[in-house]
Amino acid sequence: MTVPGAISVIRDLMDQKDDRLIIGAGTVTDVQTCGAAIDAGCQFVVTPILDLEVIRLCRSKEVCIIGGALTPTEVHATFLAGADAVKVFPAKALGGPAYIRMLREPFPDIPLVPTGGVNLETLSAFFKAGALLVGAGGDLVNRDVLRSGNIEQITARAREYVSAVAKLRE
Repeated sequence: MTVPGAISVIRDLMDQKDDRLIIGAGTVTDVQTCGAAIDAGCQFVVTPILDLEVIRLCRSKEVCIIGGALTPTEVHATFLAGADAVKVFPAKALGGPAYIRMLREPFPDIPLVPTGGVNLETLSAFFKAGALLVGAGGDLVNRDVLRSGNIEQITARAREYVSAVAKLRE
């Protein structure tokens, strides 16, 4: 929820969305913000941390929750608390795809979603390591490009990601 006016943005997107889009709330770090995002209509919530209250709220509202963790203990606790998947953040700090591969060994049934260090060059390696999904932030939506309002450049980058993921799924 680091985007100024994020709740309003979610509400506006939900008002004009088509059925091809899924609107979520990311970087949710407290239950109040989570509740506001859910009330605005978000369809999934992503946290950078393990927050049991946020997980409980999402479960009670039947909203997909990808809870944040980094260590094996946090990964396990986040999943046991009811998260649909576990965001491993920052994955790059502990070895990127190699770290995801190592987490898959003791936790083969926990869906892992690495973020931090995901880009078009590392995308394939993260999926080969066992990631269910990936989260790409700065490489997908560069802050300078966002400030410039160059929506076409952001759209083109998003299309590159969609194309790369589609090729990996073939």
